[in-house]
Amino acid sequence: MKQFLLLVIFLLASTAQAADDFFSTSPANGLDDSNPQFLPVEEAYQSLLLWNNGALLLSWTAADGYYLYKERFALKANIDGSAAPLRAEFETGKLKQDPNFGETEVYYHNTTITLHDLPTSTFTLSVTSQGCADAGLCYPPQTQHYTVDPQQYTVTTAAAPMRGSIGNVVTLAGDDNSDRALWLILVFAALGGAILNLMPCVFPVLGLKVLSFTNADDGSPLKHGLIYSLGVVLSFVAVAGLLIALQQAGQAIGWGFQLQTPWFVALLACLFFVLSLNLLGLFEIGGSWTNVGSDLSRQRGYSGSFFTGVLATVVASPCTAPFMGTAVGFAASQPPVIALLVFAFIGIGMALPVLLLTLFPAGLRRLPKSGRWMISLRQFLAFPLLATAIWLTWVIGRQTSADGMALTLLAWLLIAFGLWLHGKGNKLMAAVIVIATIAMVTSKLSASPDNMAARSGSFDPSEIQKLREAGQNVFLDVTADWCITCAANETLVLNTDTIRNAFTQHNVHYFVADWTRYDPAITALLADYKRNGIPLYIYYPADLNAAEIMLPQVLTKTMIIELLNR
Repeated sequence: MKQFLLLVIFLLASTAQAADDFFSTSPANGLDDSNPQFLPVEEAYQSLLLWNNGALLLSWTAADGYYLYKERFALKANIDGSAAPLRAEFETGKLKQDPNFGETEVYYHNTTITLHDLPTSTFTLSVTSQGCADAGLCYPPQTQHYTVDPQQYTVTTAAAPMRGSIGNVVTLAGDDNSDRALWLILVFAALGGAILNLMPCVFPVLGLKVLSFTNADDGSPLKHGLIYSLGVVLSFVAVAGLLIALQQAGQAIGWGFQLQTPWFVALLACLFFVLSLNLLGLFEIGGSWTNVGSDLSRQRGYSGSFFTGVLATVVASPCTAPFMGTAVGFAASQPPVIALLVFAFIGIGMALPVLLLTLFPAGLRRLPKSGRWMISLRQFLAFPLLATAIWLTWVIGRQTSADGMALTLLAWLLIAFGLWLHGKGNKLMAAVIVIATIAMVTSKLSASPDNMAARSGSFDPSEIQKLREAGQNVFLDVTADWCITCAANETLVLNTDTIRNAFTQHNVHYFVADWTRYDPAITALLADYKRNGIPLYIYYPADLNAAEIMLPQVLTKTMIIELLNR
């Protein structure tokens, strides 16, 4: 069952890995330096520029737990708008396996840069630097400006030149890099949304939506495509808005928070079950839900297109596609407007394949004409949905107990009975049964019995520190039963004999943090590493002075073995 649901994820692993590696070079990865757990940048890093025996020294002091990148220093001298020669001598730093730039040279505590071959007349010195905290925050590059008089041996702080002015213009590296990072994030968000269409949860709904266009006139599909796209985008923005609102209200939650609620997972499983019965032809749902088999050329079908977009977003909720992790993690550290923009682009990417078909009628004409083969395909697409419904029922059992799983299966029975009554013409009784079933599931699974509560709060970060102090390396796997990407990594990589043997050989303790149900300690950990969702993989060396390494969201055996061999 799991292998079927995981297949699509790992077909995209190599592409997602390349994307994560590419984005990791962006210095704007996690820019929220207003987090009270981190120092303001001016307190984390302090500099002093002074003369010493005719040499100009630039001294830096970093607070404990903070470091500066050697390669991110940039020093420029100019006189009246023209660049002037300058030579800088750097001290030897410490090699670090950095989550943003890989193996690189960094400075902890303090360092001094000696400047040689200075201009003989007064000049402006611009110093750009960038640092990060061991706890996971990476500050944007900072630029400081000084006026230096080599004749009088004086140094004064200068105002930053205005961007776009004529003459001596020093580009603020942080601004340009932030703009570049935002555009990269929006591209990744759209790619992640597009990949969601290939997930077992979404593909059946999308496939039937595309097939329904074959019956439409040339002018009508475009309107339906736009309305479908609007339904997808608004649904993503609505979920993101709720997430941001709850976070602003003080709730420590992340992306996927709705799947930590057993009653929501149960209702989602029931929805998949109902959709699978519909695709098998056991009953027909009205066009306002799936719009399957309706004539798209008619105006009354537009509401069906909108709610198909909403439905596609709902059924995509258990899935996290490659590229999405980077985008969602970035959104977590941004103001609400930027965060909503990122989620809107995820929706745009998800709606894009259908929209492109409606924009180019030639593509629609190449689709096979409707016929009996569509009935067979429709019935076949029911089985991925039924498999997903069974998997979600298993998740409920993991979140609660066998009783929760049995309650969900009972709900399936009652809903199927209600649909049968509906087909017999007893619509009122059918509606009463379905509504009563939903109320029963919601009320029963909203309770928190002891065995459910015991799963929350079980993660203790201090255990990792104790293992390291005992001389063990630690590989942390932040996972959840409802996370398909997590399950894929565990089934195809982490729980294989190859990786188990490698962990044993390199004295690595495999530490699992289960976020299937809400755990405030895990939520805080994700916030520390600027992640808004899972999976999250961190490697902690036994050496307490060595920095931890954060891995991409899609793992390969080769990646982990190379990491351990370092």
